[in-house]
Amino acid sequence: MKACLIVSTYSPRKCGIATFSNDLRDNLLPKGQRVLIAAISDSFSSYVYPPEVAFKIQQERKADYISCAKWANHNPDIELVIIQHEYGIFGGQDGDYVLELASHLQKPYLLVTHTVLPHPYEYQKKVLMRLANCANGVICMTARARKLLFNIYSVPLEKIFVVPHGVPNFLIKDREVLKEKYGLKDRRIITTFGFIGPGKGLEFGLKALAKVVEKHPNILYLIAGNTHPMLLRSEGERYRNSILQLVEELKLENNVLFVNHFLDINEIGDYLYMTDIYLSPYINMDQAVSGPLSFAIGCGRAVISTPYEYAREILAQGRGLIAREATPEALAEQLDLILGDPTIQVELEQRVAEYGQSFSWESVAGIYLKIAEEVLELYDAGNVQKLGL
Repeated sequence: MKACLIVSTYSPRKCGIATFSNDLRDNLLPKGQRVLIAAISDSFSSYVYPPEVAFKIQQERKADYISCAKWANHNPDIELVIIQHEYGIFGGQDGDYVLELASHLQKPYLLVTHTVLPHPYEYQKKVLMRLANCANGVICMTARARKLLFNIYSVPLEKIFVVPHGVPNFLIKDREVLKEKYGLKDRRIITTFGFIGPGKGLEFGLKALAKVVEKHPNILYLIAGNTHPMLLRSEGERYRNSILQLVEELKLENNVLFVNHFLDINEIGDYLYMTDIYLSPYINMDQAVSGPLSFAIGCGRAVISTPYEYAREILAQGRGLIAREATPEALAEQLDLILGDPTIQVELEQRVAEYGQSFSWESVAGIYLKIAEEVLELYDAGNVQKLGL
């Protein structure tokens, strides 16, 4: 393959999918694959993109999607397009402007689904059905998402590939050395990181902490990450302020530490490797993917989670502790279990360490390349016909 084009948000835009695409590109390059980027920009910011960004799409400008497709069609080096799909990153109703790109594209494309809703609204379902069924291959990140794509969105099973969410190749660091570096010596550290917003479940995490802090006074809940940019534009720091108020009400000021900025990869590695327990308290049980949870697994951390779909799948077979229900009480039970017996933490870390290696971006990028080559081979042989949108 001469080159592939990834259509996605992209760094320096602060977005989980931008980071995902950046990591995918960086790990395809050492495998000899040339990668170009068509970056989706919002109208609120102007970004200084790196040289690999060969085309820019204004999110709410429909004509840009058509122009991008035509540009890709006439670029002789581009043999395959990879579209990263999340409803909120594309313009139009439920992100339907991406259909303009797909319908004008005359080259094969892979669709990477970051959200596969089990109960979509009618138009959400229509958008993803059209996009997925016209793709030459569809990538999802869990076996459950594969079933949903087949059962709800009518995507043929032979077109669907399950590939784990990639995790950076973090430099392994000593937990106690990191704690001393950050002035947190002798603390048992519980961590939740990523964009801050109502779906994160921080209220559950804080209330669970309040139930065990008297018994385990040396615990510290590290909440790392800034408010999601879209939430910040719509309502400012209302949610974060409510969380800060809850900390005061629960008298947890000495047991909670906020790191209020977008974390770079080195910071994420430091915070995860100093972590004793990674807490994933999502309140939406249909949550299909969690990058932060994947990162914690990749770093071999002991994990406690609410029983949302992604956690139930990747923490199966004793790879983590899943609360019986999404409540502070159920999370507190699991916290007390690990905090009261450090050998459980050690056992969990040992169980998840080997499994986490399969999440490495080096491994995941290799799977993407293999799928791309398979799709191109079928396409060139005329065995896959792209349907009209």
